[in-house]
Amino acid sequence: MKRVLAAVVSVAVMGFFMAGCASLRVVESDVTAFYNWSAAPPAPGTAYRFERLPSQQIVGARQDTLEGLARTALTKVGMELNPAAPRYSVQVRVATLVIERLPYDGPGYDGFGFATPGVFLGGSNQGAAFGLSFPMRFSEPYYQRELTLLVRDLTTSQVVFETRALNDGVQKETLAVLSAMLDAALQGFPQPPPGPRRITVQIPH
Repeated sequence: MKRVLAAVVSVAVMGFFMAGCASLRVVESDVTAFYNWSAAPPAPGTAYRFERLPSQQIVGARQDTLEGLARTALTKVGMELNPAAPRYSVQVRVATLVIERLPYDGPGYDGFGFATPGVFLGGSNQGAAFGLSFPMRFSEPYYQRELTLLVRDLTTSQVVFETRALNDGVQKETLAVLSAMLDAALQGFPQPPPGPRRITVQIPH
């Protein structure tokens, strides 16, 4: 019995930590996109240029990096950067809110499950149950990110494509996370399905 119990505990602990490691390898984004192409949607190879707000011109290097990631994502959906002869302009921006602690990570709360570590056994007319409980605290910073990408028709000055990706979690704002959010935001381009979507993108680990 002791060996069986030890084996179950080992499997449960390994499963928990393997699941935790796996979660660090993906970026989940809530995406909402809209389009209103004035003519036919852009064909592969359609040219564009980047457009910046005055505030984005000030930050300089950070916007250069973001636009570099956006260029890679746009290339994947068939758009071609050509500032000399663009058909569209693209504006991309990201806003990040850093929360030092999760709202529920405070005095009197020990995390998930029960207040203290332990093993619990239970039973009913359906059979017995076995499990583990131990508290988890999130003292790492928590990130809330919003990425927006707009495509404007330069012949009419109208926005013809708009997409927004929301992501939150303890993953820092690395280039891989932003790149995954851009890929999620452009999934289905140029005519993505309507309504909000939860999109998961794998990132290097």
